[in-house]
Amino acid sequence: MKRMGRPHRPFYRINAVDSRVKRDGKVIENLGWYDPMAPGKNYELNAERIKHWLDHGAQPSETIMDLLAKNGLVDAEKWAKRQAWRTEAKKKAAAARAAAGKKDEAKA
Repeated sequence: MKRMGRPHRPFYRINAVDSRVKRDGKVIENLGWYDPMAPGKNYELNAERIKHWLDHGAQPSETIMDLLAKNGLVDAEKWAKRQAWRTEAKKKAAAARAAAGKKDEAKA
């Protein structure tokens, strides 16, 4: 996603970009847009080209995966399971860090 718009009023273009390029760097192909502030339909996607890039190994961000799942371009159930797994992993890691921090305090 390439951020555009003015301050406090973001607008994003959805692009195919080389992974080694910065967020607002050179774009390979424009695939749509997303306006989080707009009421109603706040995005437009080029489904055909998105499927092409996904078939060729593109790795969408979490925000884009949410949009794709809502539009049926990826398996929404599989995406929801992956999100649940990631949330659980983050909770376990945070609990482990907290336990390690308490151990260090007890030693001191």
